[in-house]
Amino acid sequence: MKLKHALAVLAIALASVGCSTKPPKDGGANTRVTQSELAKPGPGKSWQEYTAPSRNGYSDRVFFAYDRFDLDKDAQATIRAWSEWMRAHRDATVLVEGHADERGTREYNLGLGAKRATAIRDMLIALGVNARRIRTVSYGKERPAVAGDDDDSYRQNRRGVARPSTGGA
Repeated sequence: MKLKHALAVLAIALASVGCSTKPPKDGGANTRVTQSELAKPGPGKSWQEYTAPSRNGYSDRVFFAYDRFDLDKDAQATIRAWSEWMRAHRDATVLVEGHADERGTREYNLGLGAKRATAIRDMLIALGVNARRIRTVSYGKERPAVAGDDDDSYRQNRRGVARPSTGGA
């Protein structure tokens, strides 16, 4: 299982590194600014500005399927954005929290939350963020985002959250 997880992370990293673009033929003189360019993590953008979903589609959290810790396409895109912000803010560190919904024992959910946080950490590392800048913690089912015992509440509580801090914070 660990080998399968490691190979998946490696494949994601290789796929993201393999993409490149050619410079414009006009030297960039007639380049228009796109929405994706506005979302780039410049050094002046705070984490809150960069992850505001209304601005660029990113968030400070990713979600997981029931009893799973693998990263779907949406989670991978969000974590890729987090890594861009981290690379633009070299003094930042990040605490990655792993959470679970209320189903299951406390011990099981703490373990599942740890696996979720580790999956995020592994992808950040594969995308070029130094491992020393990332800490993980599992809260299991102890800190739900929403109260409730319905599918929507469960879905919102199965999450990983990135909490960065910069040099002065």
